[in-house]
Amino acid sequence: MPGEFEPHARCWMAWPCRRSAFGARLEAARAAYASVARAIAVFEPLTMLANPSDVPEASRLCGPAVTILSMEIDDSWTRDTGPTFLIDEARRAAGVDWIFNGWGGIYPDHEKDAQMARKILDHLGMRRYAADLVLEGGGVHVDGRGTLLAVEPAILDDRRNPGMSRKEAENILSAYLGVKQFIWLPFGLENDETAGHVDNAACFARPGVVLINWTSDPLDGNYRGCRENMAVLRASRDASGRTLEVIQIEQPGYKEGKEGRMALSYINFYLANGGIVMPAFDDPRDQAALETIRRVFPDRKVVQLPVLDILYGGGGIHCITQQQPEGVPLFPHLR
Repeated sequence: MPGEFEPHARCWMAWPCRRSAFGARLEAARAAYASVARAIAVFEPLTMLANPSDVPEASRLCGPAVTILSMEIDDSWTRDTGPTFLIDEARRAAGVDWIFNGWGGIYPDHEKDAQMARKILDHLGMRRYAADLVLEGGGVHVDGRGTLLAVEPAILDDRRNPGMSRKEAENILSAYLGVKQFIWLPFGLENDETAGHVDNAACFARPGVVLINWTSDPLDGNYRGCRENMAVLRASRDASGRTLEVIQIEQPGYKEGKEGRMALSYINFYLANGGIVMPAFDDPRDQAALETIRRVFPDRKVVQLPVLDILYGGGGIHCITQQQPEGVPLFPHLR
């Protein structure tokens, strides 16, 4: 699995369609998704999946730079339900199809999304590797050099993989992603319904450099988790034996969602070819986060977009996107 900062062939997204997730904000969420899609399409090709009945609206709001692909879907979080793409030494691309069970059964109607990865890979003519692990793509982040970041409760979860040990999970992840060094963080964000996806907590900016969600407020519900995650990162080495440079990004303040606090993190951004699309939360810390990201990625153009209407449905910019790395499809008959 290559790092997200490596070259992409395309980005994949899916049009919001689960009204129970967004409620009266569904139309606003669709406008926000379209804004993200248009911003990413400036940097790289983007395909938006949409239910057949939603194709006209998605086409109108996204504009001509975005490709719309008709596909039956249940929801709109392609990071979690799309394939995790792979590259081999010859730059041939394939994909992993994890088992998807609706984030541990939170959403029982997920049959169409459970088929999304297979359908995308079939559409691309890519080799599909079906993994015997319940996992969402937002649960892992890699440096492309053999190191994987994950929040342990989001994978070793009795609703997802009952009775599985850390070693058993590592064996599967090693086999499918080509990783050999694991950094298990103990905490995701407070009130993250995924049980704490790592893409809200920490990510690789490049090999050897990690961004971490942070709070300096001792009364904040994420205070303890941030510090325990930091302690793990400072004590860890990557697959090359390096200690990690860890850069803090102060999280935005409390914002109320439909079920209490929304899990807001500036870490939840998308790395595009030559650019970054990152969140703004109508918060005083938006500008400081933007400046930090610009400093960490001086060779990329940074675009900051308002995303509270997306977060109301349960995730951020990284959650609604899935990168496809550059590479020639590895067809089944070439195996």
